[in-house]
Amino acid sequence: WRERFLFAMEGVNRASAATGETKGHYLNVTAGTMEDMYERAEFSKEVGSIICMIDLVIGYTAIQSMAKWSRANDMILHLHRAGNSTYSRQKNHGMNFRVICKWMRMAGVDHIHAGTVVGKLEGDPLMIKGFYNTLLCGRTDINLPEGIFFDQDFASLRKVMPVASGGIHAGQMH
Repeated sequence: WRERFLFAMEGVNRASAATGETKGHYLNVTAGTMEDMYERAEFSKEVGSIICMIDLVIGYTAIQSMAKWSRANDMILHLHRAGNSTYSRQKNHGMNFRVICKWMRMAGVDHIHAGTVVGKLEGDPLMIKGFYNTLLCGRTDINLPEGIFFDQDFASLRKVMPVASGGIHAGQMH
């Protein structure tokens, strides 16, 4: 992982120098233990990254622990939806992704793959809008077409930036 992080940051720095624009890469610090994730996150910071990524499958306690670490270290924390379809796409025993959006907002992540209307994480446009509203709004009101079944006030809970993902590219837009 160290070599991968160094190689990725070399590419980021080369692209930034060539374009004069700010560039970045989500270095995935997911590992088998919290100690290993903290070590990887520290290294990502040392090599100049401002953002690190974790996978949803690490569990909610680990996600919140990484969110606290990221906040204390001025790093942006991105949550990848690895494993998401095992519970959000199961009609018989799953749960709606909106629940995960709320939990991740409470846990303190900064970014999350929130789906799009095209690509691998595609969904109904109104349902996707409901996910985005759950992540961004200070309050959501009942909106059945968007899958919002009750009013909810998020008070001072930090917002989460929804990120388009799932192998999409501009050529897929209509």
